[in-house]
Amino acid sequence: MASDDGSLVKEATALLDKFSASEQSLDAFIEDAEKDLKNMDAQHKMFILHVVSGCTEYKKLLEVVVNVFYGQNGRWLSIGDRSQFAIICYLTTFVLDDIGLQRFSNIVKSLDIKKMHTFLNFFFTHLTSWIQEEWNHIYDAACVEEQWIGPLLRWRPHIDILMDQLALKMSCGSQVKKILIKATKPQEFCLTKPKPRSLPMPELIPQQEKCKPVPNSTYRAPKEMQIIKEIKQENHLKITELLNESNMLQFSFVNRPRSERARRVMTQVQKDLDSKLQFNSKHSIKPPSSIKTENSSVKLNNAMKLREKALRNHKQEKELKRVMRLAEGGGEVSSFLQWQKNMREMELHEELAKIEQRRLERHISHKEAAFPPKVIMERNRKASKLKREETAQLMREYAEKRLQEDQELRDLVQQVAEEEKNPSIAKEKLQKFKQSIVREVSEQSQALLRQALEEAQAELSRKFQTILEIRAIESLPHVRFKYFDDTETAGHELLDEMSIVELRLRLAHLKEFRQTEQHKRHEHILEVNQKKKRLDLELETEYLHTRAMAQAAAIRKEKEKKDLEQKIAQEKVLAEQKKLEEKEQEQRRLEQIKSSKTRTAEPTTKKTMTAEEICESMVKNLEQLIERAF
Repeated sequence: MASDDGSLVKEATALLDKFSASEQSLDAFIEDAEKDLKNMDAQHKMFILHVVSGCTEYKKLLEVVVNVFYGQNGRWLSIGDRSQFAIICYLTTFVLDDIGLQRFSNIVKSLDIKKMHTFLNFFFTHLTSWIQEEWNHIYDAACVEEQWIGPLLRWRPHIDILMDQLALKMSCGSQVKKILIKATKPQEFCLTKPKPRSLPMPELIPQQEKCKPVPNSTYRAPKEMQIIKEIKQENHLKITELLNESNMLQFSFVNRPRSERARRVMTQVQKDLDSKLQFNSKHSIKPPSSIKTENSSVKLNNAMKLREKALRNHKQEKELKRVMRLAEGGGEVSSFLQWQKNMREMELHEELAKIEQRRLERHISHKEAAFPPKVIMERNRKASKLKREETAQLMREYAEKRLQEDQELRDLVQQVAEEEKNPSIAKEKLQKFKQSIVREVSEQSQALLRQALEEAQAELSRKFQTILEIRAIESLPHVRFKYFDDTETAGHELLDEMSIVELRLRLAHLKEFRQTEQHKRHEHILEVNQKKKRLDLELETEYLHTRAMAQAAAIRKEKEKKDLEQKIAQEKVLAEQKKLEEKEQEQRRLEQIKSSKTRTAEPTTKKTMTAEEICESMVKNLEQLIERAF
């Protein structure tokens, strides 16, 4: 059983190493892995897929522990064991209540004992210190404390026993074991046993995966009620303090009303004081009124008449230009000026309305400050009552929402259980759900495209209108009275100060100097290239001459070799001819000897035949040698 658990963990480690979140989604990867593990037992396959999906889901929590563990012990650990440590951390934190201590012990013992002992000791030593702090940064602190840290601390005594067993195995494994000599055991006779009757295979009972228990937060009141209660208490304390303060200072800012007689006396005193003031005594005549009448006549002199004539001419030219521009297809400026005037008037009215609104608000706040404290308390009481009613309504809505969410969760759990019983129906529902998502996404994309097209058209029209306005603004006359003399300096009294004309002359001289330098460099480069070409041509000529000389020497050597071979062949021919003559002389001598000897005819005939054969062979050899020579 332990070896089976170890092989399951190794298989899960291999799948976890293959998974890459940037290349493939988790659901698609789980489906592919389920197809690869179709020959495996259903429980084992479910265990592997559950471990892989859980390690991927809580990857951030597991990496917090594994990264620091590798940072401290990475010198004697391999990179391939990271996924294995992550799986052990996941089983310890999330699945220990489901699989039980016995199966967890079998899994740990089936792996490397030294590595597992080191990792478990590191994990449980730093569990309540920096590991809990890092997990609190990722998830809610209350959830971390209640869901993970608390159960792990409850399992801590059993894990200590397991680590003691691992340490004992490590110490026993390090000792040298004595080789025990097996004693001879008698064996029974191998007799044929009757074959037992085969029993039918029992039917597999489908086992549903154990669900996680319902969290305790379901049966507790929400935190929002406690927070609202605390806020109510704070508001009540603040209101009580304000009430006490207002009761203590309720007569400090109230002015005593004056009588009618006192007001008349104060008014008379103020008028007497004002009558004694003489600010305009130095003026002999009263200042003229600032209001001008429409019938006031002004006598015009010649200069003013000329200016008016010039102004009329300027207006006529301007109107003529505007008509010509309109005839050519230009825009109308008067509409833009009217729009600009209207916008300025609208802004002025809005500003005046805002000022009036602020004045009225100050007046209202001043009036409210004059109210008696009882009215203020009554108003505050009504406001607090309205606030309590709104809070109660919000709490009822929140409670109804929570009940609705709980009902949806129960329906979802029931639906998942039914889908596990009928996987084909679940697949069809999933396929229909995906198709509906695709349709919604396509409709949303089309709506977004239409909206983008409308926005682009609106933007284009807005830009076109802005361009027209800019052109209208640019068409307005710009009066410039600044004259510029490019022969004068700026007048900063600097040593290198110069005018624009002098600067242009110097820049022209500098440009001419640079062009001359560039021309010289160009000529120098051309001269260097020509020298290089002449040198390459000379080298090529020398190479061709040397090659021709070598070919002539080779031809001459070949010719001498042929002449030598012909000479040697002629010498051989002459030597063979001389040898042939010698053989012919010897033959004639033998014939003379033959004729002189008359002892027997038969031996002589035999000897003659032998001599003829020898001559024929020599003639053939001589002919072959001559053919070889030529």
